[in-house]
This record gives sequence, structure tokens and C-alpha cells, in this order.
Amino acid sequence: MMRSLYSGVAGLKTHQTRMDVIGNNIANVNTVGFKGSSVNFADTFYQTTSPATGPDAATAAAGSNAKQIGLGSQVASITTNITEQGGTSSTNRALDIAINGDGFLIVKSGGATYFSKAGALNVDTNGTLYSTVNNATIQGWMANAEGEVQRDIVRDLTVMSPDNLYYPPTATTNVTLQGNINKADKALVPITGEDGSVTIDNGLVATVSFYDKLGALYTAKLLIVKPTEAADAGGDEVEISSYNVYLGDVMDEDGNSIFVKEVPNDGDDGGTHYVATGVSVTLGGATYTVEEEAINSETGKFTKLTGGDSPATINFNKGNGEFLSVGENDGGILETSKYKGTNFVLSIDPGENNAYVDNTFDQYNTDNGTGGIMIDVSSITQYSSASNITYTKGDKEEAAGAGNIAGEMKGISIDEDGFVYGTYNNGSKKCLAQIPVATFNNPSGLEAIGDSLFAQSLNSGTFDGVGEAVSISGSFTVGALEMSNVDLASEFTTMITTQRGFQANSRIITTTDSMLEELVNLKR
Repeated sequence: MMRSLYSGVAGLKTHQTRMDVIGNNIANVNTVGFKGSSVNFADTFYQTTSPATGPDAATAAAGSNAKQIGLGSQVASITTNITEQGGTSSTNRALDIAINGDGFLIVKSGGATYFSKAGALNVDTNGTLYSTVNNATIQGWMANAEGEVQRDIVRDLTVMSPDNLYYPPTATTNVTLQGNINKADKALVPITGEDGSVTIDNGLVATVSFYDKLGALYTAKLLIVKPTEAADAGGDEVEISSYNVYLGDVMDEDGNSIFVKEVPNDGDDGGTHYVATGVSVTLGGATYTVEEEAINSETGKFTKLTGGDSPATINFNKGNGEFLSVGENDGGILETSKYKGTNFVLSIDPGENNAYVDNTFDQYNTDNGTGGIMIDVSSITQYSSASNITYTKGDKEEAAGAGNIAGEMKGISIDEDGFVYGTYNNGSKKCLAQIPVATFNNPSGLEAIGDSLFAQSLNSGTFDGVGEAVSISGSFTVGALEMSNVDLASEFTTMITTQRGFQANSRIITTTDSMLEELVNLKR
């Protein structure tokens, strides 16, 4: 009879443990990334009062089963339901991520590596990503200076380091002209004199802006002149209209021509005058400079450049007005280059030891086809509509080579593959890092240590120190958080059965007590 008392006590303890787990689940029903647990019971020791016997052929006696009395229940396991996805709650915050799949964020806290589903991230004063739920530092892969992620042993993601706060300037290497040239436009008049000089006050003007290697902005003034007609050399007898393109000027961001500079007068009168800088600019096959005598020494203005004897040309199909080709004077573009026939080259040579114009321009190298600025004119037409030439920085097909000024970081963002990007006020975007995830053979074997953190155990499998891209096992939902996977309906139902089980086990004790009382009363 005493055995039933202890069985009842064992039942009370196991149901109390189950109630503790249910209470913890319900308490964390709104905890980000929380994974609910469940309790499984098992019967415990048995007292065998009579062992099993087999049949006896000699006596014709049948066998009998063992007589065993159980001694209650015990907690067999407390299992965390890690694999079930919690609901996704939208936050519209750029640094909140919910993990779709079996992966865990890799974090470091107190010098130890842990794992978490809580994706509410922020950046601390050191520029490092961390979880706002537990203040653990997010671990991942950093990118190099070119924005290429280095997939190696994970480390702190210091995405807003001093190196990343600023985006270096890059020089413009490609410019695309687009628009239309109306052959009847009165602005298309000859602009070269008998001495080969270029008169900069005539011609259809097209402006092109570009950056040097320091991010300084310059604007080139191109002059397009009236066409001359000729037969196409391709052998198809297509009549073409050929336009010459000359250089009118190149100005800095203050609107000052780079061909002239202001210098002090000789003597002590404190006055200044303007002289030539010695800069030369090559456009297509022609190199342009300004002669000293062409400059107004008082205003710095000039009306002509020398060197327009081999200008770049643009050829159109006279019959339909569509672009055909760039002439031979393109600046020496390689025959194997994809820019051959559609581009001509602009490059600036400041000359030696020029104190006014720095050597911040890449010169075009005709041996390997690098440097200079490729100007694509294949998007220009010759239709009977108004003349209007505009430009965009960058390659026509890939939008590459636009260049940029130096930029300052204005924010970071994360995409669904875990790549962390910095955005800059110069319009640039750069990959800074990637957030990987850790997966385990038995994720339910992870040990919860609080603060929405899990630690690997002997039964979970081990973390290799590197992790894997989230795309292998799932994805990130950006601007959202994974909520608790606790099902309140299930928890309340389990709570009812647990309460009844506890109540029934308490009845075992009270009933056994009544039986003992009756036994004691026998002596009366």
C-alpha cells in the first residue's frame, strides 16, 4: 500500500514539471525567436513479485506472466520544438531579419559562441552588428575593399568601421551621349579657321561631365558641325552624313577653363593676369591646346583652340537617320575592343610639373586600350526633329564606369541572402559583409541558456566555425522578426490535462491515506 503513496508523489512531481514547462511557454508567447518545449513522461521502476514461468509438459501446467507493480512515472525528456517556424511579424525596419529555415544566427557573448533565432539587429558605437534582444555580437564574413565576401572563420561584423564610412572617389571611364541631330539646325556651321584653329563660339553644343581620380567634376564642351556627304566605304553604296566633333573647352566645377590660369603681375602692383596652363586635351584623333596670344589676359577668355585638324566624326545613314559608325579618328581604340566603331576617346594631359591642373586623369594607352574616357555616340540619331544632345555617365550596356565623388555612409541594409550593404550619399552602394547561419544535425539537442540563446551540446552536433550561406537552407525575410512558435490553444489544452493528471495523482495519496487510516482503526 505504501507503494501507491510514492507513485502518487512521483506523478505529482512529473505533472508539476510539465506545468512548469507550460508556464514558461506561455510566459514567452511574445518573445522574439522563442521555441516552445514539451514534456514526455515514462513509467519508472517495477517491483517484480513473481517472475514469469514457462509451460511444463510433464505436468501439463500452463505458463504464467510475471507479476509486477509499477512505482510511478518520471520525466523522460523535455524537448524543444526548434524546427517549427514561428510566425513572422512585420516591423518594416531595415535591420530586422527573420530566418526562414533551420539556420541560426551565429553570435558571440562573453567570449563564447552561441546561436539565436532573434534577428532584431542594430549597430553599436564601434560600428558592429549586434542583437538588441541579448546584446550578443553578430558573427559573419567580412568583405574586402572590392566588396567581395571572404568566406572564412566567422568574426565580428564591424560593418561601420572607419574604412567603410567613406566611399572613395573613382574616375569616369565611360560616357554615353544620346539624342538627335537635325541636319537643318542652323547651329551646325563650320568652326575651323585656315590655321586649323577651332572657333569655340560656333557649332551644336553637347556637354559631357566626368570625374577625375579624386572625384573632382569636370565638364567638356563638344562642338558638332555641319555634315559633309560622302559614299559609304562599305561597298553597299549607302549615302552617309558625316559630322565632325571638336572640343570647345573643358571646365572645372567652378566653371573655370583648365586651359588658362590666373597669375600675379610682375612687380608689386597686386594685380593679376591670365596665361595658358599648358594643358592639352585629346578628343578622338585631335589634340587641343590654347595659344598664349588667343587668351584675353585681363578676363582669361579665349575664342579658339589649336589642334582640330583630325577631329572625331559621327556617321549616319542619310536615308533613315540612324547611327552607322564613328570615323577612323577615334583616338586609337583597339580593333578588338567592344567600343570600336561606336566610341571615341577623351583624355586630358596636364603636362609636366603643372601647378594648376593635377595629374589626376588616366591617359589613354593605345597599346592596351586602357585609360581615358570612352564617349559612346551610338545612341544619337539624325531625324527631322529638334536637335537635343544629352549624356549619362557610364557604359551604355552595363552602366559601368560612371565614376563618382567621395561618399559618406548614410545607412546600411540587409538583403534576403544576408549580404550587408552600405549606402552612400554619392549614390554608391557597397557590399560590406554577409551574415551566415549555422545548422545542426539535431537542432533539438541545442541547450537553451536564456536571452534567446542556444549553446551546442554533445547531442546537437558541432559548429564548424564557418557556417553557411542562408540560401543553402532557407532565406532571410528583411523588415520582419520571427515570433515565438508557442501555440496557445495547444498549451491551454495541455494545461487542462496536466491539471487533471495532477489532481488524479493527489487523489492517489488521499485515497491511500484513507486506507491506512482504516487499517489503523482495526485495533479499536
